[in-house]
Amino acid sequence: MTWIWRYEDQFGSIPERPKPESFTSQSDAESWLGEHWRDLLDQGVDQVTLLVDGSTVYGPMSLHPA
Repeated sequence: MTWIWRYEDQFGSIPERPKPESFTSQSDAESWLGEHWRDLLDQGVDQVTLLVDGSTVYGPMSLHPA
């Protein structure tokens, strides 16, 4: 199985950059996001959705602090 984060702006559009990383487990994907969410915000990503093999697991989830 391949896990990826789909990046979206505040309107739900998918920005052209950055290129999504791929992961072999949900845990790896979530750990990576925990380390990189600020960088994604700086690159114009407002929210993410976790996908496994193209199917939505959950999201969209905002990257902005509560």
